[in-house]
Amino acid sequence: MRQVLVNARLVMQACGMSEAGEVRTRNEDRFVVDEALGLAAVADGMGGHMSGEVASSGALAALAASLAGGQAHSPPMGDGGEQGDPDATDLDLRWNGTVRLRRAVDCANALLYEENRARGHADGDGMGSTLTGLQFLPALGAVLSFHVGDSRLYRYRDGTLVQLTRDQTAYQLALESGAPGELPPRNLLLQAIGPAPAVAPDFDYHEVRAGDLLLLCSDGLHGWVPHAEIAALLRREDALHAACEGLLGLSRRHASRDNVTVLLARFDAAGANDDAKNMAAPASSRSGLA
Repeated sequence: MRQVLVNARLVMQACGMSEAGEVRTRNEDRFVVDEALGLAAVADGMGGHMSGEVASSGALAALAASLAGGQAHSPPMGDGGEQGDPDATDLDLRWNGTVRLRRAVDCANALLYEENRARGHADGDGMGSTLTGLQFLPALGAVLSFHVGDSRLYRYRDGTLVQLTRDQTAYQLALESGAPGELPPRNLLLQAIGPAPAVAPDFDYHEVRAGDLLLLCSDGLHGWVPHAEIAALLRREDALHAACEGLLGLSRRHASRDNVTVLLARFDAAGANDDAKNMAAPASSRSGLA
């Protein structure tokens, strides 16, 4: 467990784990936790011939680098708004944060797209990756989420697990449209980071409360483990590291045939977990790509 960002109200702690699973020989999933940026994200790569892990690692690295560069050229955010701008409103902070995230996702897409072009792939072909994550805005007591593909963001609050993202898949679109006939495969993505010159991420703003737990995961978990069993595990397991291990265990129990990545971010009242500051962080939760 590792402290990420603190303000007068909330502290965020995050822990993530990833494994190839029982069937796949390689793990093409990656995740990142960057404490300086308040960033937590997962990426599920695809492309074969060792390209999936290149795509997921590259997408996350480009995302974090863009956010770090943007932060270096912007005033830091404090409890009262942006430093140097006492008239900044919550809407200003939300808008500026979304613009930075949009730029970062675009940078990640451009990097992978250019690599695909360099390898001779046509538009719509080549390696790609899902990209789903959040950035904590401590001044607002909220997170901004971003989402491309079919990895997911959930919120666990007061015993209830709610999905906060919508799968960008042909299967989900067919369900919503009520299209007749056989449904498409569940893993047929409508878009991903890398194959096309432009991407249309979903962005959302979510206020967080003390006690909230946010779960980011690849479809190696949510595509195999029932929603109710994920909720039940989070209900009984309070420690983030143990909860991540438990979620990976659920994916094995349900014979998941895909790579599995889980990342948990918990929000507590500042000062409520001072003892955690002196705890050694497990390797799975340290800043950087994993």
